[in-house]
Amino acid sequence: MFFNSLSFALFLPVVFVLYWFVFHKTKTTQNALLIVASYYFYSCWNWHFLFLLVFSTFLDYYTGIQIEKSTNEKSRKFWFWLSVSVNLGFLALFKYYNFFAVSFTEMLATIGLQANPLLIQVILPVGISFYTFHGLSYVIDIYLKRIKAEHHFIDYSLFVSYFPLLVAGPIERATHLLPQVKLKRIFDFEKAKMGLYQIIWGLVKKVVIADTCATYSNAIFDHYTNMNSLSLLLGAVFFAFQIYGDFSGYSDMALGMSKLFGIDLLRNFNFPYFSRDIAEFWRRWHISLSSWFRDYVYIPLGGSKGSKAKQIRNVFIIFLLSGFWHGANWTYIFWGGLNAMYFLPLLLFNKNRSNLDTVALRWNYSSIKVIFQMLFTFAITCLAWVFFRVKTITLAFDYLKKLVTNGNFSTQFLDNERYNYEILPLLLIFIFIEWHSRTKIEPISGRYSWMKLGLCFLALAAFGVYSDYKSFIYFQF
Repeated sequence: MFFNSLSFALFLPVVFVLYWFVFHKTKTTQNALLIVASYYFYSCWNWHFLFLLVFSTFLDYYTGIQIEKSTNEKSRKFWFWLSVSVNLGFLALFKYYNFFAVSFTEMLATIGLQANPLLIQVILPVGISFYTFHGLSYVIDIYLKRIKAEHHFIDYSLFVSYFPLLVAGPIERATHLLPQVKLKRIFDFEKAKMGLYQIIWGLVKKVVIADTCATYSNAIFDHYTNMNSLSLLLGAVFFAFQIYGDFSGYSDMALGMSKLFGIDLLRNFNFPYFSRDIAEFWRRWHISLSSWFRDYVYIPLGGSKGSKAKQIRNVFIIFLLSGFWHGANWTYIFWGGLNAMYFLPLLLFNKNRSNLDTVALRWNYSSIKVIFQMLFTFAITCLAWVFFRVKTITLAFDYLKKLVTNGNFSTQFLDNERYNYEILPLLLIFIFIEWHSRTKIEPISGRYSWMKLGLCFLALAAFGVYSDYKSFIYFQF
């Protein structure tokens, strides 16, 4: 069941009406309804894997209480590592086992040895990377005595399985979501209206921007050997906007629909393509994952303290883990390592926290510098996205080699009988809207909101007819 599907358009209003008009008397009934709705939502993908979600919930709920109750450090460590190892074990089994088995076989082949590994022929359980990290952060926070264990099972279950964030985030923290779950929610019309605006803008990002860009980027990447330099350059740009519109659009819809139920989720995107360096980009892109690795891996390793060698080590560990989190493929690991290389000069010259304010342009020389910085950051980000998009590192280098050596920048038709630059005016309009909305959550609210709302519906009606890409990219992670 996709957020941009007809079935979800029927599901959400039903849950909303039941939540506010039937199960509204206590927070427990509200939470119980949302759990049932969340389990139904998850079962629509593949009900066979619902047991994994339920098991993970029971495991972390029980071990969290045992960690808190333990009177000695040995017992606390036992329950902590039991939870961590089982959670990561399931994640490794379903997501990474085949990757390690095949990689090990290929390594043996290089020295003349043969092996026939047993591979698991099973699809990846949707959302496993996200709800596993929800549970891990909860158990880690209890172990570090940052929070108390949650003894109300329904409240904790909702924290793990809440359907707006279940399959593609944002990755929530118990310190942020659980206090809201434990309170009875009272309907707030203004919050619900803002949530509706955010859902609609998320749909525009997905259907109008991401799905349209997907038509072009897929045609270019899938037939890159027949494309000239201009088409390959545009293909990388189109994919950059595709993945941004797709993932940030999902996050906007998740945050918006959560507002309908009176719950605020963590912001996951903050206009990342207006970043002036790669450090700022990672403070604005997939914020919940970046901050998760920062708080639970980078800082415990020493963070930016200690020698430069240790700082460099910590940066590479974080980025490589981030790449590996996205998928069991060397392309993701290379993508993570490339971003670490981008980050390295900022770290060495202590410039990694230079751009903490909201970017602004004025009629002066400094603005020229800012524009160049944004364009350069976007360019190297697009280069890295090529490795994220293709299936092998060899194909990525072949794509980039053809881009810089072909030297042909003439107009080229795609297989779908479209010019490969027809979408550029649409992207320029989108960039203009994003720029003027960069201090807001979404651009619809404020003055002339009804007119902007009408334009969004017109755009959805016009582009939705041609949208064949219902799924979201991050569902595969």
